[in-house]
Amino acid sequence: MEGMGILWSIIIGIIAGFIAGRIMRGSGFGMLINLLIGLVGSILGGWIYSLLGFSSGGKFGMLLMSVIGAVVLLWVISLFKKK
Repeated sequence: MEGMGILWSIIIGIIAGFIAGRIMRGSGFGMLINLLIGLVGSILGGWIYSLLGFSSGGKFGMLLMSVIGAVVLLWVISLFKKK
């Protein structure tokens, strides 16, 4: 069953990265970049949630946490990006 947890994390990471890309830029970045943004975003989102005392419940909660983390990650990246 641990393999399914990893698979769900990858699926949620891809979806979260795609959603964050749409929110911050207007379109996704491609499957691989969406996955990386979503996975790093889920780590960042988990850290933010723990600071605020929240917990993510279920797959939808994990997706929401990952999207929030990915949006914050993209926002931070945009601060350092030359225009």
